Amino acid sequence: MSENISRRTFFKRSTAAGALGVLMATGLGKTAKAQDTNSTKNIGSVIDLTKCDGCQNEPIPLCVSACETDSKSHFPEPQKPLKPYWPQKFFEDWSEKRNIKNRLTPYNWTFVDKVTVEHNGQREEISVPRRCMHCDNPTCQKLCPFSAIDKKPSGAVSIDPDVCFGGAKCRDVCPWQIPQRQAGVGLYMKLAPDLAGGGVMFKCDMCSDLLAAGKQPACQTACPKGAIKFGPKVEIKKYAYERAKEVNGYVYGDKENGGTSTFYISKVPFEKIHQAIINDKKANKDDKPGRPGMPVGVENYLDSTNGLFLSALIAPIAGAAAAGFTAYRTLKGEKKDE
Repeated sequence: MSENISRRTFFKRSTAAGALGVLMATGLGKTAKAQDTNSTKNIGSVIDLTKCDGCQNEPIPLCVSACETDSKSHFPEPQKPLKPYWPQKFFEDWSEKRNIKNRLTPYNWTFVDKVTVEHNGQREEISVPRRCMHCDNPTCQKLCPFSAIDKKPSGAVSIDPDVCFGGAKCRDVCPWQIPQRQAGVGLYMKLAPDLAGGGVMFKCDMCSDLLAAGKQPACQTACPKGAIKFGPKVEIKKYAYERAKEVNGYVYGDKENGGTSTFYISKVPFEKIHQAIINDKKANKDDKPGRPGMPVGVENYLDSTNGLFLSALIAPIAGAAAAGFTAYRTLKGEKKDE
């Protein structure tokens, strides 16, 4: 049984499936129901910045180490030598920088940012664990032209590395630019390594494997301060607001990007945390994605005119891609390529 499917067959079947995509885009096809974000099946998390100290006595924050241990089997192993794909003149390669722990990379799905903020006349050191927010209405999922992103019943948003082409549209439309790209891996290497795709995008998947086994995500289990907590989203959200009231603080993540499954609690306004991150990035001439700010009240791109227009353009392509990838997986292992 051959593992390969010819490029001609793949693209032919993808194009044929485009009719389904058009129906989906125009609303004439069967549309999927929006997920009930208040369902008892939805998992939420709270990150309490009043408790997190960044594991100051550890060389690497324990949540970061635990994430690496749990996710390592999913890390990319690129085919080398790497080369740009036309018309790009660059590629993103983190494979020789796997030890970087102070930003998001394809090999580091969470990190703890540290900034100094002035508030109420005092300077405060703030440690901020960062990773995917797992949005209620993910722009990355809705605007991925290859249907490579899925929102699971738990609320977790995950990227399928077997169908991702690494176009980075997900990162472009994410308010925090969370997904990170590794070249030299993915389906494009089999189909059109010189013409399409840039690798595969990687990010936190909310430890979906552990959740499926009835266990807690690795970052929560490893946190010695109890600063990270997962549970039913309705309960987590309630707790976040109660805790914020208790510390006379603020909640982040409930309104941002139309709502997320991640709630931050802080005694310091998030506007100040966001500005401190931006200022520090400017001071260090860091203009790369991977160290996100915390813009307050940022709107969901899908609610904008441009977002609606783009989603209408992408829907047929995504529909065709989804059907094409289904055909690809069905035919994977045929004795003959057509």
